[in-house]
Amino acid sequence: MQKAYLVLENGKVFEGVAFGQSGEATGEIVFNTGMVGYGETLTDPCYYGQMVVQTFPLIGNYGIISEDVKDKKSYVKGYIVRNFCDAPSNFRCDGLIDDYLKAQGVVGISGIDTRELTKLIRDAGTVRGKIVTDISDLGSIINEIKGYENKGGVAAAVSSDKAECVKGDGRYHVVVYNFGAMRNLVSELSSRDCKVTVVPYSASAEEVITLGADGVVISDGPGDPMENTAAIAEIKKIADSGIPVFGISLGHQILALAMGAKTVKHKYGHRGANQPVKFIDEGRVLITSQNHGYNVEPDTLPAGARVSFVNVNDGTCEGIEYAGKKAFSVQFLPSTCDSPHSTGFLFDKLIKMIEEEK
Repeated sequence: MQKAYLVLENGKVFEGVAFGQSGEATGEIVFNTGMVGYGETLTDPCYYGQMVVQTFPLIGNYGIISEDVKDKKSYVKGYIVRNFCDAPSNFRCDGLIDDYLKAQGVVGISGIDTRELTKLIRDAGTVRGKIVTDISDLGSIINEIKGYENKGGVAAAVSSDKAECVKGDGRYHVVVYNFGAMRNLVSELSSRDCKVTVVPYSASAEEVITLGADGVVISDGPGDPMENTAAIAEIKKIADSGIPVFGISLGHQILALAMGAKTVKHKYGHRGANQPVKFIDEGRVLITSQNHGYNVEPDTLPAGARVSFVNVNDGTCEGIEYAGKKAFSVQFLPSTCDSPHSTGFLFDKLIKMIEEEK
């Protein structure tokens, strides 16, 4: 096996073994705390331009399962694991993770102390790094890393090119702003008797209203929400029009900016399928799936807006209700499951708002 190195911008070097696509990769390093779901992580558009550390020590033990992935391609820049399994055991397995990374052009490194790396990110904040196979010129590598920026054109890279009706019939017509929407979002709406039209992140409010939208969902996606200045202005017009609006993850942040609030970069973000969130109205804790690096600052919310969910671990804002508007949002990814932790009721909330307007 070929040696590989993960070099951080602070000069720290981790020695490991190369796997996946051969070559080099530079990016912002973030960690995911999920114990399963690595196939979903690799294909989540929210990871566009980032290198992902899996905190769970064994990755690949059930192979790649094509039915479970979130998109047809991978969006990560690099993949960092403690150990990868080259002999998976699962009746649904479609192939090896090593082969999948090669096919997707994703550079990987294994055999490093991911616990130490995760603690470093948790304590110091998100860092930039590079996977290489030669560190003979370490100074040049570090200078290159320090000059790396994952900004500009992020939404355009993961959004769709044009409006598309992806589900052609239903009692309610919901338009999804695509900032990197995953397919389960469409399935959740379809299961609630919705006709679903997906529009690019750059769609104007006039276009959405002309489509005859009964409701609007602002999807999850990657990057700094404040970069989407044109979209923020259009979302404000839609919310002011009285059409019910539901913001999810990045959409939560964009809706907050449209309402006059501010966002801030989180020290290390929330990424994984085990993030605890308190539902203030009911006083119960939900276990949620999240993938974001920015938060809404609750002290900047406009009059009448209130925080509806908070993160149990750090108290950050996880949901907002906007009084006087048919608008609400959550920072996590709502989904329906056979569990008391199901958050699918949020889609039902949108449908109820739509029914009230009809």
